[in-house]
Amino acid sequence: MSNTPAQHTYDHVFRNALLFDGSGKPPTSGELAVSGDRIALVCEPGTLPRGSGHHEHDLQGRALAPGFIDTHTHDDRIVLDAPDMLPKISQGVTTVVTGNCGISLAPVTFAGEPPAPMNLLGSQAAYEFPSFADYARAVADIVPGVNVAALVGHSALRLATMADVRRKANGAELDAMLAHADEAMGNGALGFSTGLFYPTNEAADIDEVATVAACFSAHGGIYATHMRSEMEPILDSIAETLLTAERADIPVVISHHKCAGPQNWGRTRETLPVIEVAARSQEVGVDAYPYNAGSTNLRADLITDEYRIMITWSRPHPEATGRDLSDIAAGWGVDLTEAARRLDPAGAIYFQMDEADVRRVLAFPLTMIG
Repeated sequence: MSNTPAQHTYDHVFRNALLFDGSGKPPTSGELAVSGDRIALVCEPGTLPRGSGHHEHDLQGRALAPGFIDTHTHDDRIVLDAPDMLPKISQGVTTVVTGNCGISLAPVTFAGEPPAPMNLLGSQAAYEFPSFADYARAVADIVPGVNVAALVGHSALRLATMADVRRKANGAELDAMLAHADEAMGNGALGFSTGLFYPTNEAADIDEVATVAACFSAHGGIYATHMRSEMEPILDSIAETLLTAERADIPVVISHHKCAGPQNWGRTRETLPVIEVAARSQEVGVDAYPYNAGSTNLRADLITDEYRIMITWSRPHPEATGRDLSDIAAGWGVDLTEAARRLDPAGAIYFQMDEADVRRVLAFPLTMIG
């Protein structure tokens, strides 16, 4: 810490704070001065004379840290539609990573309604950016209340370049994806994401994914993946992820790491050591959220009575929002599968995780929160 402050007045002076600098080092006690929108000085306690700031704040017993980065979001559209971003900045989040799970607003448009999971970001009207530059320009013009670090989704690339995404890409389609990747990275994209769990992405084999990822890597990008499975085959999915990243020579983040379904509870004892060993030879991390449920489209392959399923939205039945699927099915006198069919297209929260696994992942040194 510097202890030689300049002789001028700051806009804000924060005193008696426990300072976390974001580097991972232990916190220290100190004072921090702000001028405009910049940190002007960090110094030892008692260094700054009283009255050094137009506004003085005593943070005794409190912590002061840089803004948080929400490393896994689907805020692609909300940063444009509600740019004040109050749900994020009210929690101290100042940067959001968008475009996760292979789902991004650019570079793709649709003649009709977007297929699942692209409809998680909105309807056809939401997709108005045929290039990443178009999206980046829209974000820059609206000046949202948070920084936006945007990934480019593989599903978006596939839907933009392929007439049929139920198969792997051919050479011409791959070339078109690579051209989009070059354009995106040239206009400020953070990197690449896949959602191999989803029908728009699941037909892509390791050769296709690694080829596209390598193009992003050549520009210094990263790779984030919603793996093929977070259930029984999770170790196979991790192996595929690590091999893909190794072949593409790209840092990889395993998205919302979990072991889903009661039959897999406790298996983070298996998965985390595999990731830890891999990290000795390649750049790998995981992101996780601090609760025991996941949210995505309402999907037939996730319908079960083994855990609670709550509906978050339904186009044909908006009145079902916030209700449990089991209650809806009982009210209609049908089974869970038929109730889900009637609700579709819809979204759901799946309470499919074990609290002990959540805590174990959050305590893992390679975990970031998103």
